[in-house]
Amino acid sequence: MIVDEIDRKILKELQQDARTSYAELGRRVGLTTPAVIERVRKLEDAGIITGYRAEIDTAKVGLPITAFVRMSITGVDYSHIIEVAQESNEVLECHRGTGGDSFIMKVAVSSVEHLQQMIDRLTPYGITTTTIVLSSPVKRRIIEI
Repeated sequence: MIVDEIDRKILKELQQDARTSYAELGRRVGLTTPAVIERVRKLEDAGIITGYRAEIDTAKVGLPITAFVRMSITGVDYSHIIEVAQESNEVLECHRGTGGDSFIMKVAVSSVEHLQQMIDRLTPYGITTTTIVLSSPVKRRIIEI
């Protein structure tokens, strides 16, 4: 699918507020409501729009500590780490990468003790390095297409 300028405008608007009605979205990008619906469906069908989610303030739901846990692994079956990450509700994101760290996980926990328990589940599979987030000056950025 070729993404044109109107598609880019639609994507920008939806990134800013995915709850915007089709009618309002149409007004903002200069299309009729049916035309916007059709374009959004095409963007979804092409896999460009992959979902719509609520953003949750983790601190306000009892998970005030956000941390990044990096794992360095050699000669171990990675499937164990992936399994632990997928089964752990604390893990918000898990990325496999290159370089010294085989995995980088973003976690949200209720306390330092909770973080320690999370790390303890990972240490049988490799060396962990953890960074606790103090603040997030850039939390989520709109992707300019």
